[in-house]
Amino acid sequence: MSAVKNIRSLSLAELKEYFESIGDKKFRAIQAYEWLWKKNARSFDDMSNLSLDLRKKLAEEFEFNTMTVDATQHSSDGTLKSRFKTFDGHLLEGVIIPTEKRNTACVSSQIGCSLACKFCATGLMDRKRNLHFDEIYDQVAILNEQSEKMYGTGITNIVYMGMGEPLLNYNNVLKSIERITASDSMAMSPKRITVSTAGVAKMIKQLGDDKVRFNLALSLHAANDEKRNTIMAINESNNIAALTEALNYFYEQTKNDITLEYVLLQGVNDSVEDAEELVKVYRKIPTHLINVIEFNPVVGIPYLKSDEDTTQVFTDYLAKNRVNVRVRRSRGKDIDAACGQLANKNQA
Repeated sequence: MSAVKNIRSLSLAELKEYFESIGDKKFRAIQAYEWLWKKNARSFDDMSNLSLDLRKKLAEEFEFNTMTVDATQHSSDGTLKSRFKTFDGHLLEGVIIPTEKRNTACVSSQIGCSLACKFCATGLMDRKRNLHFDEIYDQVAILNEQSEKMYGTGITNIVYMGMGEPLLNYNNVLKSIERITASDSMAMSPKRITVSTAGVAKMIKQLGDDKVRFNLALSLHAANDEKRNTIMAINESNNIAALTEALNYFYEQTKNDITLEYVLLQGVNDSVEDAEELVKVYRKIPTHLINVIEFNPVVGIPYLKSDEDTTQVFTDYLAKNRVNVRVRRSRGKDIDAACGQLANKNQA
């Protein structure tokens, strides 16, 4: 085994093979595996039912690079934001959004983002690197522990809507979901997991080919290519027609829920004409819901939130045209934890 091998990259079968190779028993592998994925150990020292000598040997032969909490902030509305630090010193953020019926964890898939969507704070950052699958898992495990401590119950849902574009870190995102949903780990239902994408048509089709079992959300934000090009550069290579085709293919292959996300920007995409175009897109996609999202102000971004009257007229038009629409009110604005605000801003 390589001295720099990540122990969490090993399957249970590979762990058993390793323990046999050093003259130990197979059941030690089961014990170690439980610490890695069931008990959420943060270091080899935590594996208390393994001997000190064995823990020392594991530490010499493997990496165990866990995430740590660098800072936390509590919103007046109950939202909790954590800034995490990776083993190599990078920072990223995750959020818990509690409601009466559910506690949702919003997790990041990349450190920064390369897409530079004009209305998003993360888009102002450079992408440093992708997160490894076990780093994404760590976010979920830590947020679950925080949820149990803060709210008396663990997380019930997960959304990959934090920093980064999940489909540009495809393999790690799918591997993290495999671990989160595995019976020997957190055993969360994939139906309680939603992956959000700015729209990478090729990878949406790949999700269909891979017959994934989780739900998908498309960050649409404009219903014609001209407007979408101006606020989301990715549309120039993944236009609405390509995304429509990809989403239909995804649904044909999986029958999983698809949500359209639409952030209202004052004077940009919030007119009745915009709503009319959105209805036309909605009709072409097997989506079950449009989430209309309040824009959250970000320093350095020129857009403004649509006023309440405009929002009401926009959503009323959708509803009258038999669109299943919901206004997603911002949570955690006072701690920069709301949609589009995650940017590792200095925290107290």
